[in-house]
Amino acid sequence: MIAISADESPESSSPALRLRWLFLLLLLVLIYGSHAPLLSLCKTQAQIPFSASSCVLLIETSKLFISFASLLASGSVSTLRISISMTTASPYAVPAVLYAFNNHLVVFMQAYMDPSSFQVLSNLKIAFTALLYTSCLGKRLHRRQWFAMGLLISAGVSHSCFSYDLEGKQETAVYITSWGLLLVLVYCFVSGLAAVYTERVLKSQRLPLSMQNLFLYAFGVVVNLASHLSGGEQKGFFEGYSAVVWVIVAGQVANGLLMSVVMKHGTGITRLFVISSAMLVNAVLSWGILGVQLTGYFLFPVVLIGWAVYLYYT
Repeated sequence: MIAISADESPESSSPALRLRWLFLLLLLVLIYGSHAPLLSLCKTQAQIPFSASSCVLLIETSKLFISFASLLASGSVSTLRISISMTTASPYAVPAVLYAFNNHLVVFMQAYMDPSSFQVLSNLKIAFTALLYTSCLGKRLHRRQWFAMGLLISAGVSHSCFSYDLEGKQETAVYITSWGLLLVLVYCFVSGLAAVYTERVLKSQRLPLSMQNLFLYAFGVVVNLASHLSGGEQKGFFEGYSAVVWVIVAGQVANGLLMSVVMKHGTGITRLFVISSAMLVNAVLSWGILGVQLTGYFLFPVVLIGWAVYLYYT
């Protein structure tokens, strides 16, 4: 993992630190952007051949073991014995429950809207995250930074609507019910709340990040194990796993661990820029690997995201 000490931040004037942060963020953008194309490569007869719940459980378990190994390597086991208490560990149950709730909600709400509507409206999580970031963490955004958030939302919407050439393809009718609108607003709110709450907990406790990850992923394993066992999954745990699936697992494990570095030493707003930039990587990989056709409008969200980065960080 990229080494960043507790006292370092992206705002540091150290060129070496800035270079490490840039590398970390670019790696996260690549991992986020490659996830959907890799999932598409796994599909057989338009269906995912493996158990999604087993995959998520495997990812959470792997992150737990890596966090524990990192804690052992750092020699902080004695600190772990002192730090373990319900008061210290219990806050990490909240994001585990919130993320699990949203994972189920995103599947449930598909009955009330078409996928395109969800893709467009889910960009509202940028607004919810920014609002919660300012209200819950007491951070103040300047007017140009709010404008940058608006540019990110506009980039997401325009990318979803205009970047892909769907001519000649059968599209699902566009529709959304009142329940669908309510559910997508709940989804966006919970997404922002989980991110802001996680950042608050990680920064409020003076513990090594590996120890905090240990608490976080321990609850994640418990919640996802309960979900897997109660879901009545018919597939075997490793049934349908291919080399590409293992690449997805490794990528998502790295994504979770690296994103915790961003949340600990950076901000949740940086996470929004990573996710928004990743959709451009997603589009390029979908074009190169899956043969999805892009339109000339693809360059428009690229410009919007670049403009947003400039306004927010200068």
